[in-house]
Amino acid sequence: MAALFYNGRFFQSGPKGENHSFADLLLTDASGKIVHVGSENDEQIKAAEAAGVSKHDMRGRIVLPGFIDGHMHFLMLGQSLQKAGLEACKNLQDIRRTINEFAAAHPSVARIMCKGWMHSMTNGEALASMIDDLDPRPIFIDSKDLHSTWCNTAALNEMGVQDMPDPEGGKIHRDENGKASGLLSEAAAVTIVWPHIARVAPKEEKLAALRGAVEAYNAAGYTGLVEMAMDENAWEALQMLRREGTLPIRIAVHWLITPRKTEAENLGQVDRAIELNRQFNADTSPDCRVVGIKVIGDGIIDGCTAGLSEPYTSNGVSCDPIWSLAELGPVVKKADAAGLQCALHAIGDKTIRVAIDSLEQNASPGRRHRIEHLELASPEDAARLGKLGITASIQPVHADPAILRAWPSLLGPSRCERAFAYKEFADGGAVLALGSDAPTAPHAPLKNAYTAATRRSAREPKLTDRMNPHFALELAATIAAGTEGSAYSCFADRWTGKLEVGRMADLAVVDMEWDANKLLEARVMQTWFSGEKVFDAEV
Repeated sequence: MAALFYNGRFFQSGPKGENHSFADLLLTDASGKIVHVGSENDEQIKAAEAAGVSKHDMRGRIVLPGFIDGHMHFLMLGQSLQKAGLEACKNLQDIRRTINEFAAAHPSVARIMCKGWMHSMTNGEALASMIDDLDPRPIFIDSKDLHSTWCNTAALNEMGVQDMPDPEGGKIHRDENGKASGLLSEAAAVTIVWPHIARVAPKEEKLAALRGAVEAYNAAGYTGLVEMAMDENAWEALQMLRREGTLPIRIAVHWLITPRKTEAENLGQVDRAIELNRQFNADTSPDCRVVGIKVIGDGIIDGCTAGLSEPYTSNGVSCDPIWSLAELGPVVKKADAAGLQCALHAIGDKTIRVAIDSLEQNASPGRRHRIEHLELASPEDAARLGKLGITASIQPVHADPAILRAWPSLLGPSRCERAFAYKEFADGGAVLALGSDAPTAPHAPLKNAYTAATRRSAREPKLTDRMNPHFALELAATIAAGTEGSAYSCFADRWTGKLEVGRMADLAVVDMEWDANKLLEARVMQTWFSGEKVFDAEV
């Protein structure tokens, strides 16, 4: 049945948030597609009311397009909702207390899973001996950025890492005797820890995690997401869940390509992504598509594993990108030739340069290739994004001043002034796609938008620090980046991302003032997917 959404302020803007305004109402057809946006005196509205249209009162609230998380990890988010959170911990003592409390509260779980640890909490140390006495069960502690996992001895033994070689692009940290000491970083976390956890997790546990992720996302105002590191295990679980019924969220998938010893092995992974794309695409499966590949080009600044053009200030460490231009080029070229999008993780300026070079030399215009994170881009490379049509996939939650206290010592003040140059990307013509990188960071889109628009902390609202406020975005541009920008980034802008005729009625109804400084007070009241209500805060 056709539906009229009225008594609301329906957000309208250009694709990058320009010339924003608010319409009075929105009309959909029986399929949930928008057929009119305007005011109550429009002829289309009078005709619809005369025909007995179904009516939904928005109660004067702002109605935004449903948010689309432009970069997240679906199964891992669901699983993280079941883990012990260490985000509030300041030191090892806090971590040990939190794990003890979680272990006591969950006596029947086979493993103690934790999340949110930062290297700075433990002065860069992550030894099994620091947590071995807490519990005899395996303990797995994800770093906040998911680039490393800190394990106790029981976990190391369960994975059998003592005799394993370091994987390409990763490291099993060892003591002076060559024994694994507790930390697995970069590709060692991705290719050893993640698959192990996936194998030992029961099927129903994974399905419950995915259901929980969908529910949490709908409650936060999301109607879409871009999954940024899909593998066989998570894909299998997702397809099992989809067989249970239609999911109230649109999913675009980037298949993870991990570094291997030979080019043939690297390209073999691209072949799998191509195979899945031919089965799951906009024509055959518009709400669950394999759109491209994901390549992790470096680590993170806090772990001194992001690729920088100059050594780290604090310790003189030099770190190269995980993939050289010669290694990355063939992967990009093959994916591009097959019509797939490339999503290249690049945090440090050296890695960002390699990522842009690889796309410039090997990719076709118009594919909407993208670079993820872009935390420390040079002015020259910031300007290249728009010129080359590369989407800037950004996660403002990582620009929260509360988690960047170590950066001045790691990078020095002049390099810190280049951090998270979002406005510069946009001014250079790049489309911004806003995401959360959940579960490495909180997924709430309005808190994410708060940091993008104010450069202040959503984690510690009383903190007065601002991270490079000259790179702040306008509120309308921020909202557009988390809706239209993310839709554009995965070619979903044909059917979602904006409240306009021809697109689906994916809506986030928000109790808020139109003021960036008050976004932390905003509350998502309802979420609608294709014209159907999928979340109501008052029910």
